[in-house]
Amino acid sequence: MIRHLTYTSILLVFYLFSCSSGNVAKEKSTVQKDTISQIVLPNIPAMLTSTDQRADFLVCHYWDHVNFADTNYIHHPEITEQAWANYCDLLTRVPLSTVSKAMHQLFKKAGDNKKVLNYMSELADKYLYDPNSPMRNEEFYIPVLEELIESPILEEIEKVRPKARLELANKNRIGTKAIDFTYTLQSGSKGRLHQLTTDYVLLFINNPGCHACSETIQALKASPTINDLLNRKKLTVLSVYPDEEINEWTKHLIDFPTSWINGYDKELKIRDQQLYDLKAVPTLYLIDKNKIVILKDATAPIIEEYLRVHL
Repeated sequence: MIRHLTYTSILLVFYLFSCSSGNVAKEKSTVQKDTISQIVLPNIPAMLTSTDQRADFLVCHYWDHVNFADTNYIHHPEITEQAWANYCDLLTRVPLSTVSKAMHQLFKKAGDNKKVLNYMSELADKYLYDPNSPMRNEEFYIPVLEELIESPILEEIEKVRPKARLELANKNRIGTKAIDFTYTLQSGSKGRLHQLTTDYVLLFINNPGCHACSETIQALKASPTINDLLNRKKLTVLSVYPDEEINEWTKHLIDFPTSWINGYDKELKIRDQQLYDLKAVPTLYLIDKNKIVILKDATAPIIEEYLRVHL
């Protein structure tokens, strides 16, 4: 990950708050040989005075001075990747509708050159899809996949992966109904996700003994908000093990609070039928009483903050 993301993001914020658009140097967008030294930001019209308006304009015009037919940009990751990291941070400051519009526009332009398109899609994979990226965001990534699938310069074989990823991304998408499944308790009794009746369900798909899973368990156990909601019967934490090593799962049951529902997927449907995206564990979903997904693949702090604010 680019080192200077925080510093340059602060500069972008300052840029948004600045009411004068004349402080950005005007430079020609033409590229002279291999002399690329920066990504030139657009001049924001002076009539756009609110931060929201300026952010919206900047997201939609961020790449205006980039010539996507010039493959020299590929050879300057210290410039292009830094610009991409800053852009991904900027996307969090505008509505999702603006993000979708801008990302479709960007990858249509990048699609004029196959090498550039592949490079930009690699950056999208790294920052928006990789489970280890702190900037991962499936909603931001979906327009990228849609453009790759529609690209006239990619072969059909090159579209297989984005098609598979898009199919999985559209499952249990925020605002859609969570896919129902059966879980089995240690006693052998069974239950279904859609049978749970509390205001919220926190679905926690995990593997026993994994370090990240253990950290998440501790974070959830230590959360005053989550414990309060559990005590008031407003929240159900449904912990599910999706694999077949049941003896290993049983040995780790002591790690889980008895106030949670701790089960496993006996039929392995979650994993084998890809009912839920398991590219990384743990995976957390916050679901409302109507079984509509509120947060997908979110962290424990984000879920806690949402519950704290909305209850």
